[in-house]
Amino acid sequence: MSSISSIAVSGLNAATRRMEVSASNVANQQSTGALPGANGTVPAGAPQAYRPLQVTQTAVPGGGTQTSVTPSSPGTVPVSDPQAPFANADGQVAAPNVDLAQELIGQMVAKYSYTANLATLKADNAMTKSLLDATA
Repeated sequence: MSSISSIAVSGLNAATRRMEVSASNVANQQSTGALPGANGTVPAGAPQAYRPLQVTQTAVPGGGTQTSVTPSSPGTVPVSDPQAPFANADGQVAAPNVDLAQELIGQMVAKYSYTANLATLKADNAMTKSLLDATA
């Protein structure tokens, strides 16, 4: 595999990872749980809110990219839901700190990045094929 192809494949993998993480954040954005106490833990037996994730993309020496997935900070925000069985005395629960507008933008960027890297991979394949046809 040429270096152009390996760089494009690393971009495809990064775009895929971004889409997976964003889809998970969107799918779980309403998964509330008990508010953590002052020590950062939730009461025993109470559900924990989904903790959204974020992708960090870094360049690899020699070309390409790699990703790492980490929890977002702050992971949750307090929201009012007095009907929840795990709500605190003020009627608040912890909700994932997910911004749907930002997730949509992130998904669009991942889609365009994937498309661009796929076009690069196809162009590299076509150039290699032309080179091999010319030498035959």
